[in-house]
Amino acid sequence: MNRRSLLTTAALASASILSARGAVADTAPPAAVEEALKGYGDLSPTVSYLLDYSGPRGQWQTGFNAHAVQFVGSAIKTFILAQTLRDAEQDKLSENDQWAVDDAVRSLSSPVFFNLTGTTTARSVLEAMIAHSDNTATDIALAKAKPDRVRALVAEAGLTQTHLAESTRRMFSYLAGAPAGVDLGWAGVEKAESGTMPGPPRAALNDRETMVSTSEEMVRWYRQALTGKFFAKPETLAEFKRIQAMADAIPLIVPANVLGFGKGGSIDWDGFHCIAVAGQMVSGSATVTFSFILNWTGDNKTIIGNGVSYMKKALAAAAGEFTA
Repeated sequence: MNRRSLLTTAALASASILSARGAVADTAPPAAVEEALKGYGDLSPTVSYLLDYSGPRGQWQTGFNAHAVQFVGSAIKTFILAQTLRDAEQDKLSENDQWAVDDAVRSLSSPVFFNLTGTTTARSVLEAMIAHSDNTATDIALAKAKPDRVRALVAEAGLTQTHLAESTRRMFSYLAGAPAGVDLGWAGVEKAESGTMPGPPRAALNDRETMVSTSEEMVRWYRQALTGKFFAKPETLAEFKRIQAMADAIPLIVPANVLGFGKGGSIDWDGFHCIAVAGQMVSGSATVTFSFILNWTGDNKTIIGNGVSYMKKALAAAAGEFTA
C-alpha cells in the first residue's frame, strides 16, 4: 500500500458499489440527493462519498470514488469501540473498570483528558473517544482491546482496505520522523509538536502507521454493525448505538430530529488535510447509511466549510425519503 495507490480515485460505476449492501438497488436515487451533491467531487481530486438507502421506498445507492482508499483519521475509532464492547460482553473487562489516565498514555488532540491524571471508568473513556474524539481515551481503549484484535474484527467484517495505527501516539511519532515502531512518549510528542522532530516528517498516507478506509467499506461496516452482527447480546448493540449517537460530528450534518449514529475524523499535517464522517441515520424501518471522505492539500478553511455544507445538504435531501 503506497501513497500513489492510496490516492487512486477513479470514478466507479453504480454496479460496483452495490457490494456495500450485497443487494441490487431497485430504484434510482432521488433527484434532490443528486442535486445536493453536484460540485462535491470538484472540492479536491481526492474525495469520495457513498449513500445507501433501504426502507419502505425500496433500495438505492449513489456514490463517487467509493472504493478509493483515503485517510479517515478518527473515523476508525468505531472499530475500537466495537471490539472493546465485545470484550465487555465476554467478561474480559467491564465498563465499570477504572482505567488509568496519565502521561504513559497521553496523546495529542485530547480535549477531555489532556490535563487530567488519575483514573476513570472504562465507560467514560469510550464516551470521550467517540463524543469528543479524545486521542488519550483512544489509546487507553486501544491498549485494552489490543490493536491486532481490533484488526481481526475489521477482517471479520470483510474490510480489506481499512487500516488502523498501533496507537494515535505511535502514529504521531512516525509522522514526526521517528523510526517505525517507536513511540516517542508524551514528552517526545510534545517536542515534535513544538517543531523539534526526530526526522523528516512523513505523509499521513503511508504503509506503517495510518488510519485509512474507503467510503464503501465504512458504509458496509455500519450496515452490519448497527444490526448487531458482531455482538452476541442485544444490550451490547444498544450500548454501541448509544455511544455512537454521541459523536460530535453527527449533529453537524444529520438533520435535526433524525436519529444518527457515526464518527468523524480529521487531520491537518504538513500541508495535508482530511475530514471524514461515516455512519447511519434512521427513521422507523428506513435507513440511510453514509460515508463522506475529503483528502486535500493546500487551503484548509474554505474546503472544510464547503465540504460540511455538501454533507449536510445531501443528508437533508436523503432524509426526505423518510417522509415522502
